[in-house]
Amino acid sequence: MTTQTKTTWRKMKLGEVLSVSGGGTPSTHNSDYWHGEIPWLTPAEVSGFSSRFIDKTGRNISKQGLKHSSAKLMPEDSLLLTSRATIGDVVINKVPMATNQGFINIEPSSEVDQMFLFYWLKRNHDYFNQIAVGSTFPELIKSVFKEIEIELPSLTDQKRIANILSAFDDKIELNNKISQTLEQMAQAIFKEWFVNFKFPGHEKVKMVDSELGKIPEGWEVKSLDEIANFLNGLALQKYRPSNDRDVLPVIKIREMNNGIDKNTELASSSIDEKYKVKAGDILFSWSGSLELMRWTERTGALNQHLFKVTSENYPNWFFYYWIQRHLSFFRVVASGKATSMGHIQRHHLSEALVVVPRQEILDKANDLISPMFKNILELRMENQKLFALRDLLLPKLMSGEIKV
Repeated sequence: MTTQTKTTWRKMKLGEVLSVSGGGTPSTHNSDYWHGEIPWLTPAEVSGFSSRFIDKTGRNISKQGLKHSSAKLMPEDSLLLTSRATIGDVVINKVPMATNQGFINIEPSSEVDQMFLFYWLKRNHDYFNQIAVGSTFPELIKSVFKEIEIELPSLTDQKRIANILSAFDDKIELNNKISQTLEQMAQAIFKEWFVNFKFPGHEKVKMVDSELGKIPEGWEVKSLDEIANFLNGLALQKYRPSNDRDVLPVIKIREMNNGIDKNTELASSSIDEKYKVKAGDILFSWSGSLELMRWTERTGALNQHLFKVTSENYPNWFFYYWIQRHLSFFRVVASGKATSMGHIQRHHLSEALVVVPRQEILDKANDLISPMFKNILELRMENQKLFALRDLLLPKLMSGEIKV
């Protein structure tokens, strides 16, 4: 790849090379319009969607619903761009699909490669948000969208650019599929052994009474805070960096959900080592949006309202899956708080009970699950690098700074 002269690039308005339409919502008062065979997409389903392609939606509409609304059946391989609620998220439908009115639905002409346009739209996500109008509910208007200028290289170069970027996403999506499969396998083993008690040799083990009902003889009932340590983070506004070099990104619930970005706050790197979050650490937000995850990005600083969860006696997958099993209850507790930010308290960890097996059973499970847990982490960390490389190349390729 070399520097691009751009002499062959053409500047055109989107409306000249794209067919643009909107969506619609059938009346919810008419049941005949719903539960049909036509997938119907909403912006909420696209926000945070990890794949380029979509073939299923949360709700379907009927042919009658399509006929009696402004919804339009978009052919396979259209580009569906969110235009309100969330603006600038884009997916490609792999089956004919309708959308609600929160989309600009796009069919490119023969002059524009579909995947090139997909990446061009992704590159302009922030710009679409800047030109949205409306104070309460900003919206990207179709007429404004069609006036936006796009610079197009030759169709051959469009395909080359798209192929380079698609190679990154192909690998990312493959890693996600492998990771999801490993996660399902690990969870299935955990549930079968430690919830259903169908571990190897279980037929020969006597069941005895406990606080949680019948459990295998020799096993124990403990609380979450007995099998793991829950370290609450710091009020990091008190630990602002003194220079631009010795800094750490502050990890809040926002970073758990969205990762580290330019809006992430910074803290001094001189904080106590135990409050530093490294790749592989397990984080549990106990306030606001209760989330559980394994951190996969660079080292950061643990903010208050987050627990870093560790254990000296049990493997990380063991307490991770036990927290996960209690998470829905914790969310119910938090949602019942009469405050703006629901939360759980320490005593809820003490009251959340788990079953701990005999050491030899734990060791056998660890031999199976620990490699999966490690592989999942490695795949997610590899994806972080692929995301970064793709996002570095994206603007350079799409602007012609790099020639293919």
